[in-house]
Amino acid sequence: MIDKLQFFLALAREQHFGRAAEECGITQPTLSAAIRALENELGVMLVNRGSRYQGLTPEGQRVLEWARRIVGDARTMKEEMRAAHKGLSGHLRITAIPTALSLVPGLTAPFQEKHPDVTFSIQSATSLHIMSQLDNLETDIGITYLDNEPLGRVVTVPLIEERYYLVTSKSAPLADRASVTWKEVSELPLCLLTPDMQNRRIINKHMAEAGVSVSPRLESNSMIVLFTHVLTGKWASIMPLDAARSFGFASEIAVVPLTEPKTSHSVGVIALEREPNTPLVSAMLNMAREVGGRG
Repeated sequence: MIDKLQFFLALAREQHFGRAAEECGITQPTLSAAIRALENELGVMLVNRGSRYQGLTPEGQRVLEWARRIVGDARTMKEEMRAAHKGLSGHLRITAIPTALSLVPGLTAPFQEKHPDVTFSIQSATSLHIMSQLDNLETDIGITYLDNEPLGRVVTVPLIEERYYLVTSKSAPLADRASVTWKEVSELPLCLLTPDMQNRRIINKHMAEAGVSVSPRLESNSMIVLFTHVLTGKWASIMPLDAARSFGFASEIAVVPLTEPKTSHSVGVIALEREPNTPLVSAMLNMAREVGGRG
């Protein structure tokens, strides 16, 4: 049953029989047969079929909720038994918004010191994608904004208060100021994150509060792309101080705090609200509480 539910979860994620089979490492006929067997076992149709995948039935949507819970519980049980036998080990998947990637080493480094048999994979994604990944059991830990948009049923651990700065060449306008306003910055040639990023939605919101709109000259979903373009001296950007620091401050770069409005937003760790959580997730939440408590 667990294997069939895992195949069903993969199909719901990929919305395509071929891609789901490839993700599971099986053939498409094997996947289709497993889904048929699950439907027969439960006595309901789970998937609308035609010449291709056409979505889940209402019963399939309900089973999807149960599948996430059951597969998650099975994973927790396996990890608990492994931890009881061998100590904490395994693989922890972390997904962070681009502006929070600089926070990850502050968690993974002390965690690895305590638990040397744990490995990590780190990805960057939008805040909405992080929530989807958590729901679909594709990631274990998210690092995202805690107070700007609804999060749903998750455990949250604050890490920092993100504040915003103009990041620009020292020879550029406004670089020698002690502070600048959002309205003043709106007139600069800006490079910003793409509109699907919550950081960008926050920037748009504060620009609107200042009575202006923003039309960046360049957009990217990568903080590295933004910072390297600032280094050319032709663009400026708006970044959290921690994100800008992570690239190392070149002598030609100025960082000026933004005011009017002067704002901050909480960024932290999130995980699905479940009891019990896996030992790895529980340990990382405890580490986040330690790190956040030092801030």
